[in-house]
Amino acid sequence: MSETMKIMLGVAALFIAGFVMVGMSKRQSPQEMEAASMIRNYSALQGMANQKCPEAIKKATGEQVYFPSESASDKETYITMKWVGENAEKGGFKNASCTLKSNLGGISELLIDDKTIIKK
Repeated sequence: MSETMKIMLGVAALFIAGFVMVGMSKRQSPQEMEAASMIRNYSALQGMANQKCPEAIKKATGEQVYFPSESASDKETYITMKWVGENAEKGGFKNASCTLKSNLGGISELLIDDKTIIKK
């Protein structure tokens, strides 16, 4: 067998091994698919909260917020994020709390300095 033929067989074997590995990795148990779905749902919920809550706080107070000081969630249906204001002495807010529920698709409650701004 020539060197060229050995190289061609080696490349073909490499492709076959690659296809087998990809085919084997796509098989997931129902539990694995459920876990992956829950992670995607929580990620989407958190992403939506990180987008909508700072916008609502800025609209209500005029103060831009970036990172929440704490968050709480059941990782399925809601997430609550809390911010501590930095400019309370200059007319800003002291604390803000924003709850987003997945079944509403948006903010269900927004509290700024214990005043209800949004309640659904």
